[in-house]
Amino acid sequence: MIFRVGIENNNEGRSIAWALEHPGCFAYGKDAYAASANLEVAIQAYATWILKHEPRTWLNFEEVETRVEETWDVYLINDEFDQVEKDGYSVESFFRYDWKPLTVLEIRRTLKLITWSRSDLLITVEGLSNEKLNQTYLGERWSINGILGHVGGAEWWYLDRLGLAFPRHEIPEEPFTRLEKIRALLKETLPTLEGSKQVVGIDGEFWSPRKILRRALWHERDHTAHIQKLL
Repeated sequence: MIFRVGIENNNEGRSIAWALEHPGCFAYGKDAYAASANLEVAIQAYATWILKHEPRTWLNFEEVETRVEETWDVYLINDEFDQVEKDGYSVESFFRYDWKPLTVLEIRRTLKLITWSRSDLLITVEGLSNEKLNQTYLGERWSINGILGHVGGAEWWYLDRLGLAFPRHEIPEEPFTRLEKIRALLKETLPTLEGSKQVVGIDGEFWSPRKILRRALWHERDHTAHIQKLL
């Protein structure tokens, strides 16, 4: 099976290989070559993840062939949208594939994927005491509660890029409530995006429904693994 790949370089000092047709399937590497090589293992894990929830996967992962279609180098801009070397806004990948409208089948599958991803996150933190949830870690920006709040807040921000979010002042402070409210909005919104050709340029960056789903699933799965390492 051929997997279409987009490479994103200079993302926090690393490269990300994205399986463009499969939201939530990605791999890191020190450079584009390493990320692309690591993606083959990530595809196997992704297909196994699906099989945990479905009687059969929709992927043929026995013969994996990856094809890099496009490379994006992350860069920084200032408030005037000029490129700068530091202290700017990070403009992350927007691939040609991100322009493609979502199909009904893709939305159905994505609804499953975000349900499984959220379940993985909640199972990871299930039963943790408030003390553990609020514990700080050396070298870490957030506690576990802080990470959970960040995941929810980022998902709100992704939706806001297309004008699909509720007002910022309505974002709950409590992390679990935040996660639940914003995920409910995403699930409600997803079916309305079928066939949408909407692409928005905001703050010097392009966003589309497909890019929102790509980054939302990546972000949640990445931070679930992050929390698992802390525990």
